[in-house]
Amino acid sequence: MTYRAPLKDLLFDIKELAGIDALTALPGLEDAGYDTAVAVLEECAKLNEQVIAPLNRAGDIAPSWFKDGVVTTTAGFKEAFRAFAEGGWQGLHHPDEFGGQGLPKLIHAACIEMINSANLSFALCPLLTDGAIEALLTAGSDAQRTTYLPRMIDGSWTGTMNLTEPQAGSDLAAVRTRAEPQPDGTYKIFGTKIFITYGEHDMAENIVHLVLARVVGAPEGVKGISLFVVPKFMVNADGSLGERNDVHCVSIEHKLGIKASPTAVLQFGDHGGAVGQLIGQENRGLEYMFIMMNAARFAVGVQGIAVAEMAYQKAVAYARDRVQSRPVDGSVAGSAAIIHHPDVRRMLSTMRAYAEGCRALALVSAAAYDASHSHPDPEARQQNQAFYEFMVPLIKGFSTEMSLEVTSLGVQVHGGMGFIEETGAAQFYRDAKILTIYEGTTAIQANDLVGRKTARDGGRTARAIAAQIELTEIALASHDSAAAQAFAKRLSAARLAFLDVVTFVVAGTKSDPNAVFAGSVPYLMLAGNLMAGWQMGRALLAAEDSLNEGEDTAFMQAKIATARFYADHILTRVPGLRDSIVEGGESACALALEAF
Repeated sequence: MTYRAPLKDLLFDIKELAGIDALTALPGLEDAGYDTAVAVLEECAKLNEQVIAPLNRAGDIAPSWFKDGVVTTTAGFKEAFRAFAEGGWQGLHHPDEFGGQGLPKLIHAACIEMINSANLSFALCPLLTDGAIEALLTAGSDAQRTTYLPRMIDGSWTGTMNLTEPQAGSDLAAVRTRAEPQPDGTYKIFGTKIFITYGEHDMAENIVHLVLARVVGAPEGVKGISLFVVPKFMVNADGSLGERNDVHCVSIEHKLGIKASPTAVLQFGDHGGAVGQLIGQENRGLEYMFIMMNAARFAVGVQGIAVAEMAYQKAVAYARDRVQSRPVDGSVAGSAAIIHHPDVRRMLSTMRAYAEGCRALALVSAAAYDASHSHPDPEARQQNQAFYEFMVPLIKGFSTEMSLEVTSLGVQVHGGMGFIEETGAAQFYRDAKILTIYEGTTAIQANDLVGRKTARDGGRTARAIAAQIELTEIALASHDSAAAQAFAKRLSAARLAFLDVVTFVVAGTKSDPNAVFAGSVPYLMLAGNLMAGWQMGRALLAAEDSLNEGEDTAFMQAKIATARFYADHILTRVPGLRDSIVEGGESACALALEAF
């Protein structure tokens, strides 16, 4: 089987849940309505189905390889990236003044799901370039933006983010890469960076590295970190490429998954110092890098949705073909395809419901991001910004943890054949594991949710979102269908559990931080489950209304059934998580350290 983009579901979410037609009323987005979304998504689907997806398996079997400082990507990747760039996909949502198309994040989010479903390893290159573009747009000088952005947006050059060092993983206060000021205003960069995605490759003419480093004499800790742009090849005044900069790949990692994506160890300054330019002001590097990281965290959450979708498609195809055993209800006289068996249907429904719920959450959040930047009312911008920021750790953390469960179920549906590499199910499982780790582990996302997103404002944003959820409960309860009534009951129980946890977090962050942070990841999972479930409740309402109008009966019936499954089988996990968080803090830290 090959990838088939879930266009109907993406467009349903974009129209019915994210409200793309309302976005067209905002300044700058007048031409980005539903018809535009349909046209863009259909073209994106063609590229990913026909060009990029066929390379996915090849990249796992014959990954990028390193020799004598040169990285050669999987056969076909270079040509696929050129097709991607020539189609204008790198610049889809970036400003038209630098050659982009200026489309909303909502449409871009749907497109990045498709490319990540098609080929997760391939998609990482444009993902990191997007982050570098965002950082330069926000903090770069006019000269830096003019020099780098047009070539990055047209795909001639790609971008990286260089944070991690051998001694400095998530603790960036330990960064040792140093920057020495030069008389001409540039800096010489010296140090080693590890885990640099697409830090070296053969798909573009130049690689623009954004590097965290400490200027000589800067304060210790995160307050002394600055951000620099360090190109692989120097850029001449006329925009042409000059001599090779003193940044070199010394090895690439051998990984569990995403094997075609070269993860580089980069050495800066072994031959006199890599030339870098300061981005923004000295000692504000972490602030600027977080612009990249927030863009990347949203995108990584979408990667989780993407790999879940692909694992689901593959599992369904196998379940339709694999004949094994007689159905327990006797509906088939002899052995039948395993899709007839209740437990297989349960697993497939779990995979589908998770993917659809998280997809809806990501797209609704992308629309809030667009409104936060384009809405003419300052209060509306602020509310949408708060909503989006609250959702980012959930999209990143919950969607990626979800992808592990879904890809594991995908292997399980295949049975013993799922454990055999040739079937391809195991690749999705292996690829998904990195998603819970990079761009901040799940615990880091959970700490952000507890500290910055919940405790800092006393739970105000969380409770405001809960109030919106309650309105959906009321709407569900007013429908006379059994599915809507049942969903209202489940959603109410989950919302009340969420509010209990918000109260616990706000009260205990200072008085009993160990108890609160012991439950931080369960809180993230609870909140993510609720928010995705809320969107499934809204989807149920929209599908029932559309069904009554005679629109696409089969699709709408499937949407209602999937939403009902989410309520009964996934949303019901929330109250149990509430109990473990609110009542389980003491036991989480009870075991003596020496007893482990």
